[in-house]
Amino acid sequence: MARKPLVALVGRPNTGKSTLFNRLVGERMAVTDPIPGTTRDRIQSECEWTGATFNVVDTGGIEVYQPKGTRDTSPLAEGSIDFVPQIKAQAMLAIQEADVVIMLVDSTHGITAADEEIAQILRRNEGKPIIVAANKADNLSRTDDAFEFYGLGLGEVYAISAIHGLGVGDLLDAVVAAFKDLPGINEDDDEEILRIAIVGRPNVGKSSLLNLLIGEERVIVSPHAGTTRDAIDTEITWHGEPVRLIDTAGIRRRGKIEPGVEKHSVLRTMQALERSDVALLLIDGADGITDQDQHIAGYIKDAFKSVVLIVNKWDIVEKDEHTMNQFLDDIRMKFDFLPEPPVIFISALTGQRVHQVLETAHRVWQARYQRIQTSELNRLLRAAVQKHPAPTKGTKRLKLLYLTQVAVNPPVFLFHVNDTRLVHFTYKRYLENQIRAEFPFEGTPIRLSFRPRDGMLEDTKKPKKMGL
Repeated sequence: MARKPLVALVGRPNTGKSTLFNRLVGERMAVTDPIPGTTRDRIQSECEWTGATFNVVDTGGIEVYQPKGTRDTSPLAEGSIDFVPQIKAQAMLAIQEADVVIMLVDSTHGITAADEEIAQILRRNEGKPIIVAANKADNLSRTDDAFEFYGLGLGEVYAISAIHGLGVGDLLDAVVAAFKDLPGINEDDDEEILRIAIVGRPNVGKSSLLNLLIGEERVIVSPHAGTTRDAIDTEITWHGEPVRLIDTAGIRRRGKIEPGVEKHSVLRTMQALERSDVALLLIDGADGITDQDQHIAGYIKDAFKSVVLIVNKWDIVEKDEHTMNQFLDDIRMKFDFLPEPPVIFISALTGQRVHQVLETAHRVWQARYQRIQTSELNRLLRAAVQKHPAPTKGTKRLKLLYLTQVAVNPPVFLFHVNDTRLVHFTYKRYLENQIRAEFPFEGTPIRLSFRPRDGMLEDTKKPKKMGL
């Protein structure tokens, strides 16, 4: 399974990083404002261009200053350059972990001292593709001004207007071209191996569970270098099949995260999820389900990964004959956005029910590769439409003509319809429920796609991905 490249947008404040990010991902995810420093926390989303899929991460602007007599001594910085502390570590780690870096500069201002200092930082990352995007080049004169930024010594410069989309296509062509020489991008990596990411809040028992899974007598352990630069995954053999366990840092609530390396746990966890198939979401049974548990579950859902919920520390929970059922009811209510995940109550301390973890993860993984015959799907579709007729819009009624499964990992179902504009999200949810009623796809997300029949109206809705 080839990994997705990571592209980081960096630069000084107010050069248009968030505007470019929103254009690349096709929606307003990043807050844009002319006031410098609006973007503080990094956000990440997926982008597609000419068939290549990659992740883009937005960063806060790097403020470069050096108060007299002071010096930055953090491990992420070198030399005597100082930054705004809350934003510096975010951008610095994004640079370190990215496969390609886009440095945004302002074509209306020319090269500033801050640009030169940031370029100096980027030059320390030898061998990493760096692309300069001279933003706000809204006319021919400003496009000519962009040539000045070759003076930064970082290589090719692309004049763009993030707000209008001018030149962004050429910029993306250069980004995609840079992927071809990256390790792990273009070749498949152990396509048949089960990859499990262990995620959750701090101190819920992730490392204890990992150690138990590794220490079982049936497994053979070997080290395997992870995709990220400082992660080591663990590869084991379970019942004769290879399994890769991916440990992650605990994710705190945003208000509890300290400045520094800890602030990057979300990005690293997202990268771990990206290269996994199944996520084990650990919940502290003694604490109950927290808002942060739900936030982490949202990350899993957004990554379209299968999920198993693991309630740990069940040995210290005071309980009676109703406790487990009450906890299950709470799970179903608070995780109703997840695809019916299996739930296991364990104790990583005593080993209670830990033997069920890999068995369940393997079963859920198999659901990601389940294929349904087209004849079965169309029988199901006819029954669903008879039970609940398709919606109308004005004088037009949605006609569902044909259904087929077009992909696995995760499963994707393609509906051929007369007009995609007539597909309401509530009916889409109904169709998914009808599929799951016969084919549960336990703990596994499924995607529904709708395509107009040849000769019928095309969907004129604005696509989620960008149009340049």
